[in-house]
Amino acid sequence: MADDDLSGIVLWDAAELSTAIRGKTVSCVEVMTAYLDRIDEINPKVNAIVSRRPRAVLLAEAAEKDRLLRTGEYQGWMHGFPHAVKDLADVAGLPTTYGFVRGALAPADALFVERIRAAGAIFIGKTNTPQFGLGSHTYNDVFGTTLNAYDQTRSAGGSSGGAAVAVALRMVPVADGSDFMGSLRNPPGWNNVFGLRPSVGRVPDYGGELFVSQAGVIGPIARTATDLALLLETMSGYDDRCPLSLAQPARFATDLDAPVRGKKVAWLGDLRGYLPMEPEVLRVTGAALTSFTALGMTVTALDGLPASGTFEGNASLWPTWLVLRHWLAGMAVKDTYDIPAARALMKPEAVYEVEGLLNHIDGVAVHQANQARSGLYEGFRRLFQTYDYIALPTAQVMPFDATLHWPAAIGDTAMSSYHRWMEVTTISTLINAPTLAMPAGFGVTGLPIGLQIIGPNHGESGLLALARAWERQTGFVRNRPPSLLLR
Repeated sequence: MADDDLSGIVLWDAAELSTAIRGKTVSCVEVMTAYLDRIDEINPKVNAIVSRRPRAVLLAEAAEKDRLLRTGEYQGWMHGFPHAVKDLADVAGLPTTYGFVRGALAPADALFVERIRAAGAIFIGKTNTPQFGLGSHTYNDVFGTTLNAYDQTRSAGGSSGGAAVAVALRMVPVADGSDFMGSLRNPPGWNNVFGLRPSVGRVPDYGGELFVSQAGVIGPIARTATDLALLLETMSGYDDRCPLSLAQPARFATDLDAPVRGKKVAWLGDLRGYLPMEPEVLRVTGAALTSFTALGMTVTALDGLPASGTFEGNASLWPTWLVLRHWLAGMAVKDTYDIPAARALMKPEAVYEVEGLLNHIDGVAVHQANQARSGLYEGFRRLFQTYDYIALPTAQVMPFDATLHWPAAIGDTAMSSYHRWMEVTTISTLINAPTLAMPAGFGVTGLPIGLQIIGPNHGESGLLALARAWERQTGFVRNRPPSLLLR
């Protein structure tokens, strides 16, 4: 292809790009050149991709991918893809900073990174994340702030903010992310792409504690349902290093055209006023519900969270969550906190998690919170006997000013912590449910917001089928960022 034609390569969906590379319509060198040119043009404006590798090295690796194709060696659907890994996971030869310090180069790939590499990807760098992945706003002292794809004065969300922006602005074909409290949901929702928080164990991860930490998961971000399914397939499957990992029963991309007509959706919204929520969020997401009807689905509004066991409904949500958050997030960064010099570099939100753990959490509190969590799961299990999907907004606010650390209030309601404005995402984490983030439309200033769709345990195939139908029905993903329109 002529150099003038290369810019069009980044407009292809990942599945289209894969077919073009395998069919030698384009070379891997042309693909790499197009994406690196795109990154050079766009990334300085949004700061999504960090720790970039040298262009000459990447082009040499792309040339090697072309050589393999010429000899008949095709590595997989990501053969020759430029890929950037969220900066919480190791890529051999690249630093893993956690948004905290520029550490040593990783000696080996994380498990899911191994799988992406085996599928043929070339790692160009990392995607930006907040310090330790804490908070749904991507900024840190190592690389700075990642800005929203649709408005560079606004937050991109987090902690997979760099990944979502890189996908939205065609700087990578697809991206990996991770999710503890909405990190595969809020950034896609705020950048008009798809994200999927899988069931616990779907994408295995090893290293450190293997049995208790069942809140954080790894999953895909993409612009289409097909691309989302293909990346999920690549990253998932059983590994004996991860005792809780799940076997892969089927190829997710083959089930995308399963019918959704006749399916039932339960709408939780703001839990009938329990969750403070900006009116614009409810207006846009509420209007999006008509697309379910257009797909032949029914929508029923529910009063709030189901009560079951020791979980008493809406009022139990935050107390249950806060115990588990302090316990798991606090333990994740306690070793750093225990070093005085390192503690001085920790942001207040990270210190808050550790001191919440040390001052307020004991074994009895953890056990009681897990009992309540089990009650919430049982309540949702019963809901899924009637409904196929349960829907809420991906965030309680529209993308906020990027110079803020986090919203101090929603309307007249003060936020009691740095993540209280994301309480809407705690539900599916507590019940380990797979959850799809999909575009819901745009506010009056053109900023996106999303819907999170909770499915039954291990119900990824049904969520991906909904993503395909939604994509075709709404066309939201075709609304490109207006401030950075692609040529």
